[in-house]
Amino acid sequence: MSRWNVADVMTFGAVSVQEDTPFKEIVDLLEAHGVNAVPVVDGSDRVIGVVSSADLLPKIEFAGDDERAHPFEGRETRRARAKVHATAAGELMSAPAITVSGRASLPKAARIMEAAGLKRLPVVDSAGRLVGMVTRHDLLKVFLRSDAEIRREILEFVDLDRLRVEVDDGVVTLLGEVGREEAIPVFVRRIERVDGVVDVVNYLSAGPRASGAGPARA
Repeated sequence: MSRWNVADVMTFGAVSVQEDTPFKEIVDLLEAHGVNAVPVVDGSDRVIGVVSSADLLPKIEFAGDDERAHPFEGRETRRARAKVHATAAGELMSAPAITVSGRASLPKAARIMEAAGLKRLPVVDSAGRLVGMVTRHDLLKVFLRSDAEIRREILEFVDLDRLRVEVDDGVVTLLGEVGREEAIPVFVRRIERVDGVVDVVNYLSAGPRASGAGPARA
């Protein structure tokens, strides 16, 4: 069973900046490309950080404030305040950058984004060089697979002598008998992992197991 990975849904090529890219140029790039973050790369195109709109907002938030940290400020606030006088990407960026490989699975990319609270990730090669970007929206492209394509993949490991598989708008309905009760949840989870499956409706039941028959082919 093939699984989609980041390279299947990402955008190849990405706007990026160097450490010495000026503040206003970064703002211009974000506006021109309709994005809220850009990776910062070194001379070898390796990703060393990311500048997001959140890194730029302290210029507004703390404009004219006392530069000294307040006694009860949290770490994030102190870090943001320190960027008030930053004028280039190297001073503004969040580092090290959180990146993902093009070979990573979509669930792995989704977990990284969720854990870090990010909407987009730089995609890098084995040397850490920027090859593109992947967004939360990109990850959802897997659900554009047709019902026929999903069913065709499921049928690669289903025993049609005992089971019937129906797919409607990504929802898979399973009907029929399996050899053992304990095999049902294992089989359902396998179907859930098929790319593009929205849900699985399980009408499977345990029944007499004929020789060589079962819910799936090894």
